[in-house]
Amino acid sequence: MVINLARTTASTELLRQVFQNIDAHSCPTLFNFHMHTVHSDGRLQPSGLMEQAIAIGLKGLAITDHHSIGGYQAAQAWLEDWKWNNPGASTPLLWSGVEINANLLDIEVHILGYAFELEHPSIKPYLQRRPTTGKEYQANNVITAIHQAGGLAVLAHPARYKRSLFDLIPAAAEKGIDGVEAFYAYNNPNPWKPSALESEQVQKLANEYLLFNTCGTDTHGLNLLQRL
Repeated sequence: MVINLARTTASTELLRQVFQNIDAHSCPTLFNFHMHTVHSDGRLQPSGLMEQAIAIGLKGLAITDHHSIGGYQAAQAWLEDWKWNNPGASTPLLWSGVEINANLLDIEVHILGYAFELEHPSIKPYLQRRPTTGKEYQANNVITAIHQAGGLAVLAHPARYKRSLFDLIPAAAEKGIDGVEAFYAYNNPNPWKPSALESEQVQKLANEYLLFNTCGTDTHGLNLLQRL
């Protein structure tokens, strides 16, 4: 089972290539790198999420439950089964993902980890279904742990915190973050579309600090094309 999962798990290198090409039109119908299941505070079962991902025609996705990989593991198992029963069908790439609470500039932010090795000791403290404390709660340690596990670290929704994105993005970059969630819908519009002003501001800083731009719906409800 472990060998099989290792072989089928989408790679970090592939994700780097995808992140280099994300733009305002990538989400929510081509890629989606931020969504939740019943394994944290979402309403979707992993199987239902994957059914929707395939119906939408997503090329790639990551389930980012808070401090848990249970949803990802269930989705990965479901996808393996689906591929077996649908030979030759176009299959979305599913990367490992998690959303981690962290302290950055003395406020709480969320850091998304992607394409990491599930069993790596450095990531284990962050997969216990609850936020960490002490040194493990510091953003630089979260980012380091994701990197040690072979993954990429991204600052989630940079314009949603108690401090300005103009402070947070440079600070996160200094601590080694790989990317920022540039394309995000802050006021939950229907249909989903990234907030224009914030996306522009985040992209500008991402460009300045050589960071990837990513996108995600941050789905907590039953529809992958909406946040709530």
